[in-house]
Amino acid sequence: MADLNTNSNLIPSARMEGDVVIAAVDGEVDLKNSPDLREVLLDLINTQKPKKVVLNLSKVSYMDSSAIAVLVESLQKLRKAGGKMCLTNLQPRVRGLLEIARLDSIFVLAKDEAEALSK
Repeated sequence: MADLNTNSNLIPSARMEGDVVIAAVDGEVDLKNSPDLREVLLDLINTQKPKKVVLNLSKVSYMDSSAIAVLVESLQKLRKAGGKMCLTNLQPRVRGLLEIARLDSIFVLAKDEAEALSK
């Protein structure tokens, strides 16, 4: 297991476990800070070349369409390399947003990091 430096308030911690990047997102994600999320996620994908990215969203109470766009873009980049993205610890409001947009069918949703690692 290796800790990864993200230099981001939005993703204060990330680590590698084998070929999996596990990152915790902290706070609301909206048009103002979604470019930061995009930069960090794409940097992690480009530099670490993970087979899977697990995003712990337990501290994300709100995300708007710009945040969803960043997640979809990151997923597309991962899929091109044969990878996938798991979203864990979803708060009801965020889960509802993903379900309304029918994105629960393209992301792997898991109750926690342990479940995400097994999928």
